[in-house]
Amino acid sequence: MQAFSIRTIIGPLIAVVVGMVMVILDSTIVNVAFPKFQQEFGSTLAVVQWTFTGYTLALSAVIPLAGWMTDKFGAKRIFLTTVALFTLGSVLCGMAQTIEQLIIFRIVQGIGGGMVTPIGMAVIYRLTPSHKIGEVMGVLGIPILIAPALGPVLSGWLLDYVSWQWIFLINLPIGIIAIALGMKWLPAFPQGEVPKLDTLGMILAPLAFSMLAFGVGEGAVDWTSTRTVVALTFGAAALVGLIVTELRHRQPLLELRVFKSSDFTRSILLLWLVQIALFGVMVLFPVYLQTVRGYSPLDTGLIMLAQAVGSILFTPVGGRMYDKVGARPLALIGLTAVSAALFWLSHVSPEAGLTMLLLPLFMIGSGMGLIMMALNTHVLNSAPRDLVGRVTSLTTAAQHVITSFAVAGLTGFLAYRMNEMTMNVELQSIAAAYSDTFLLTAILAAIGIVLSLTLRKPQLLDSAVPTQGHDTNK
Repeated sequence: MQAFSIRTIIGPLIAVVVGMVMVILDSTIVNVAFPKFQQEFGSTLAVVQWTFTGYTLALSAVIPLAGWMTDKFGAKRIFLTTVALFTLGSVLCGMAQTIEQLIIFRIVQGIGGGMVTPIGMAVIYRLTPSHKIGEVMGVLGIPILIAPALGPVLSGWLLDYVSWQWIFLINLPIGIIAIALGMKWLPAFPQGEVPKLDTLGMILAPLAFSMLAFGVGEGAVDWTSTRTVVALTFGAAALVGLIVTELRHRQPLLELRVFKSSDFTRSILLLWLVQIALFGVMVLFPVYLQTVRGYSPLDTGLIMLAQAVGSILFTPVGGRMYDKVGARPLALIGLTAVSAALFWLSHVSPEAGLTMLLLPLFMIGSGMGLIMMALNTHVLNSAPRDLVGRVTSLTTAAQHVITSFAVAGLTGFLAYRMNEMTMNVELQSIAAAYSDTFLLTAILAAIGIVLSLTLRKPQLLDSAVPTQGHDTNK
């Protein structure tokens, strides 16, 4: 038998990496373009942010379906189909004539992109011997780190020197290459036993999450408006229905019984706080740099590299240290750095030098690097052992939902503070509104510091659900 090496699976690995890079790039590539969208479509930031929120909500809606779709139709077929759908959505985005069309086409992108990463990683996992998983996943993790760093820079360059349409149209050649490589190199695995689809959960989850995200965004501006009350009421009702449905279903779309573990609940709440702080900066800070500081899109992307560099440098450190000291020390150190950096940004004047922007961004990236790997691992280790196989789709989908809530809520809060400002100088009013928003994220990160004190080494829990029957969600 031929000894295994990376070369053994280089074809499938390249096909999966190309598909993943395309999708991950689009998670950060639009952030720098928000001011351009406002100008191009004559829209407000509160509306434009739905090009991000709609995309992430679509991702969260389809991620839990990845396992069922793979069992039903085969991993290769679904991977190629979702890459094609994502590519089609990208082309449609580049052809959008109104902000409403762009939001709808971004949702199409998200529906296609949501399954690319989980299915691609599952394919490589199945092709790799167990004793080589760490090595191969390390290679696969490179685009996960590099792509978000390249997104703002690539977006800035295209906005400055080409056109905004090309931040989407650039996916067309990449998508064609990914499909061609996938058709040639991805193996056709035998299909597994197909579990019963949780149809009601599939309907209720997107309804609940989208209505709540819309309500949170509107509520940050006015909690008593009719739109806010209706959206939150409808979303809350759908959420209650979703919880009841998922707890009763034998193969639920989202495995909510895992929240019986108090360790899991505390750690995932902390992870959500971290994400709110992270994406508040990733989405709003590029807009601040362009509207308040007057930087070009390309300069904005290059400045945002400081955060990416910090994350790239400290993510491997966090992974190694977790094995030695656990999650709590890393969370304490990382969140302290993040909270201090956000507090710093909330007090930076519009005239401050570039160093006063780069250093806190680097601190945020470094703190996040220490935290994210440790917390994600801690969350999985905190889950009851018989549910671990079904927890990944829950945590991944939930992270996208929380990101959507964070962006909608913080953007709404920013709009509210802008409307409340009574200063005569408009630029000072805008700068003060951003300062208040960064201060809010600093407070949330500080709450995370307190919550991190409750983390403990996960205990191996007994089964949380009856184990009879075959679990096909592997």
